[in-house]
Amino acid sequence: MPKHLKTLLIALLLALTAANAFAGEIRLSAGAGMKEALDMLSGKFAKTRPGASFIKNYAAAGALAMQIENGAPADVYISADSKWVEYLKAKKLLATAWVAPFAWNEIVVIGAPSRKITSMHDLTKLGRIALGNPSSAPAGEMAMEAIKSAGLEKQLAGKLVMTRDMPQTLMYAETGTVDAAFVHQTEALTARKSKILFTVPHALYTRTPFTMALTPGGASNADAKAFFNYLRSTGAKTILKKHGYLMR
Repeated sequence: MPKHLKTLLIALLLALTAANAFAGEIRLSAGAGMKEALDMLSGKFAKTRPGASFIKNYAAAGALAMQIENGAPADVYISADSKWVEYLKAKKLLATAWVAPFAWNEIVVIGAPSRKITSMHDLTKLGRIALGNPSSAPAGEMAMEAIKSAGLEKQLAGKLVMTRDMPQTLMYAETGTVDAAFVHQTEALTARKSKILFTVPHALYTRTPFTMALTPGGASNADAKAFFNYLRSTGAKTILKKHGYLMR
């Protein structure tokens, strides 16, 4: 066999091997607080889709949006705040035909079971209160909006402890690093040492749905599209409800 043909054949075989190595790969970027539910959902999906595998990236929604904007590979993006989805859409970094609500959630305040805290104004009795950084964590942004709406911004200013995401906020409450914390209801249900002290009134903040979307690369990935459609199925919604998500 001529040397140049042999070289070409080897190159072709290497290319096919590389393609097969990445076949079925779904790059999932989602809010850190969704990890438990999405780990279960992706596991269920993979069992029904031979060859499908996931590369997962969990972080604050805003941080993930910045990563995608800066070229980080992603097929599926799920945000607890549709604001970041709109941000990426404006940058033409999402496939507009593949954007849909994922689920709904609500904000609650958690703390030690011994805490006698039942309202926003009761928070003034506490020392340190954790919430996700409003600039990147949707739950933190909604919590800050609720604090301002309740007229407590000045009274709580020196008490607020900003965290990078929901898991860290939950950890601070669980370890007693803070007296209370604002988290999504879904995170609160996973707490072992803390309990829900009260649900933040919906009138105090803007509730938006968790939103899922495919990037242009995801829209050309058959497995990513199948996973997107699976997340809208009755089976997926049943799992989400078990994890405390709301469908409205």
